[in-house]
Amino acid sequence: MDAPRGRPDAPTSGGPRALFDASSDAAAVVSGRGVVLGWTRAAQELLGQTAADVVGTPAARLLAIPGDPVRVAGVAERCRGGMGWSGHIPLRHRDGRRVDADLRVSASFRIGDDECFLISAREQRPQWTVGQSVLDGFLTRSPIGMAVMDTQLRYVWLNDTLERFGGVPREQRLGRRLSELLPGLQADTIEGLMRKVLDTGVPVTDYEYVGWSWADPRRRHAYSTSFFPLMDSDNVPTGVCYMVTDITERWNARQLLSLVGEAGTRIGTTLDVLWTAQELADFAVPRFADFVVVDLLEPVLSTEGHGAWLTDAGPAPAKPVMRRAGLSSVREGCPEAVVRVGELVDFVPPPHDAQLLVRGDPILIPVLDPSDELWVAEQPARAASIREFGLHSLISAPMRARNTALGLTTFIRSLNPVSFQPDDVLVAQELVARAALCVDNARRYTREHTAAVTLQRSLLPQALAGGTALEAASSYRPADPSGGVGGDWFDVIPLSGARVGLVIGDVVGHGITAAAAMGRLRTAVQTLADMEMPPDELLAHLDDLVLRLSEEEQSGEDVQRSTTGFLGATCLYAVYDPVTRRCTMARAGHPPPVVVTPDGQVSFPEPPPGPPLGLGGIAFEATEIELAENSLLGLYTDGLVEAADRDMEHGMSQLGELLCRRDLDLDTLCSSAVRHLVPTPQSDDIALLLARTHALGAEHVVSWEVPVDPAAVADVRARATRQVEAWGYGELAMTTELIVSELVTNAIRYAEPPIRLRLLRDSRLTCEVADGSSTAPRLRHARSTDEGGRGLFLVAQLAHRWGARYTAEGKIIWAEQEMP
Repeated sequence: MDAPRGRPDAPTSGGPRALFDASSDAAAVVSGRGVVLGWTRAAQELLGQTAADVVGTPAARLLAIPGDPVRVAGVAERCRGGMGWSGHIPLRHRDGRRVDADLRVSASFRIGDDECFLISAREQRPQWTVGQSVLDGFLTRSPIGMAVMDTQLRYVWLNDTLERFGGVPREQRLGRRLSELLPGLQADTIEGLMRKVLDTGVPVTDYEYVGWSWADPRRRHAYSTSFFPLMDSDNVPTGVCYMVTDITERWNARQLLSLVGEAGTRIGTTLDVLWTAQELADFAVPRFADFVVVDLLEPVLSTEGHGAWLTDAGPAPAKPVMRRAGLSSVREGCPEAVVRVGELVDFVPPPHDAQLLVRGDPILIPVLDPSDELWVAEQPARAASIREFGLHSLISAPMRARNTALGLTTFIRSLNPVSFQPDDVLVAQELVARAALCVDNARRYTREHTAAVTLQRSLLPQALAGGTALEAASSYRPADPSGGVGGDWFDVIPLSGARVGLVIGDVVGHGITAAAAMGRLRTAVQTLADMEMPPDELLAHLDDLVLRLSEEEQSGEDVQRSTTGFLGATCLYAVYDPVTRRCTMARAGHPPPVVVTPDGQVSFPEPPPGPPLGLGGIAFEATEIELAENSLLGLYTDGLVEAADRDMEHGMSQLGELLCRRDLDLDTLCSSAVRHLVPTPQSDDIALLLARTHALGAEHVVSWEVPVDPAAVADVRARATRQVEAWGYGELAMTTELIVSELVTNAIRYAEPPIRLRLLRDSRLTCEVADGSSTAPRLRHARSTDEGGRGLFLVAQLAHRWGARYTAEGKIIWAEQEMP
């Protein structure tokens, strides 16, 4: 086989496969006589010759040059010596064209008795060369701006694109620095980066910045710039090359996405309608607009009913009645505003009407014209403001949520010279939609919260009646809107024998459910107290009631209702007797009361705490303490003494110190203590009930032992009559005589000794007959033929009220008469 000049390969071993790097090369097996013995598919693809055409024929006919027997012999001799050969050789394609190929010949090997050579070939690929004109066109017409700066950062060369970006002609740039030509493009920062590249030799890529240029002085553009050093043959920096791409569209899209995302965290941070509207206005200025107003329909701001909403059904008024809820401007004091926050407004951009709010489509006015006839006719004051402050572009976006029209938000630009574009309308819609949902949530919550507060206040006592036993004052503060209405409650309950019941409690949970549960518990306590139950027994019955209520809630079909149902409460119930000056109390998981003696000593008597109401299975215990006259007794809920910045013990200590003041009346003392302990709204509601105790002296109480003898009735009756007359209530002498006669007679006849009669004079005249029997009295309705059975019926007719209460020694039947 003949071949042109070639180069010898290094010696090879291991057979013919070790000589080849790619299995895709064309290959053929040639005998020592130059006859083709084998032909591959790749060889067929290279030269267009099939194996049937080539095998058995001389290999020399595949060459595109004349044969050179001497050269071929030399190559063969080299390959017989175990050395391969490679070189460039032209081959002939079947269609007659020339194929330049890289050829490799392996060391010789034997197949049977024949000497063979494995030959591989690969077509040469021409290298593409770039002419100077092509390179110049690439540099000058590239969409990427390019420039070369010398070591003093002066322009040496720049392409047409960079000249167009900056708006400064090439001849004015060459030999000058960027900071001298375009100071609005953060020139100092960019030159600092180029100096860093010259000093370190490390390129800077994709530095993004925003600035102004002479090419478009009314609009800011965003650019992405990369810098790399230019080095000479000695690796010494000779300058800097930088490339610039205008990424304004991408930058704006990214900024708008970021703006919308940030709005989700900045708008709607509270459940207050007006606050949310103002957050929208404040957020959009100056990020998106120079002047923003948020106007809400009157029903949105109303807490009473739903008002007259704008709906798709029926005609809408020409101008909607709205109220300004938010206002913000880049100018201090918002001088552009025609209407201030809180004032009525009926603005919609001419020529639109209230249907704009119903349809919900935003309005874009890229260029505002203060001389427009519609603006001058319908909105003369606003047309004047447009002219005075240069308001030039407007977007009005209706606020809608859950298919309900809420109001209108208007964005206006003045100092920003760029007019609103259609893409800005999408951003405005997104901002307003987020704010509208927050406004609607706040509106719904405000209404529910107002209803719950109204319900709770209606269930609390409107006046505290402590009689002559004590003077009472209270202070209640609902939780802030974020916490919801709580279930704190209190009451002062007049009892028989001039005694007074004091109760305070805290229902678990918040909202209308807690307020309703509080009302049920307060009613239950009043009923149980009216049955003259001691504190520990009253709490036991109340615990049963709470258990029953919880079971009712959890057994309902509505799963949601069961998860928010009535679960439990804490409670403290105390009974004060002004005759003995003793106070009996029991508590169910509630903080202990505070007692301040007349000399200023503070204590927190702790009756056994007992479990919270609703757990069941654990008994409650009562404790009795004696209170000096004019002592201060305070009952409170945990929200008053417990806070994030202090523990309960510290709060109780502060409360005791505040209640030691003697220079304030009880109402003022109560309200000032709450203000001092809780100066700002908090997430839990607060209740404080104060009572200053009085004693019922001996001149108001008289009692007699009654012998178990029917003859003693007359004597006791006469004593009682004389005592009533001595107190100056002669008008009650006859009724008192009848009541004493009936009660004492019944005790002698049906009860057990000892029997005792007691008269008390406070706000009412009370007659009490105590005996050693625990048998309950029963009011009978005697028939006309019965000789007896009318005693208690007579007492019930003569007295204002009557009843019975049980003591450790037996029971007491009592009857009260109104003082004349």
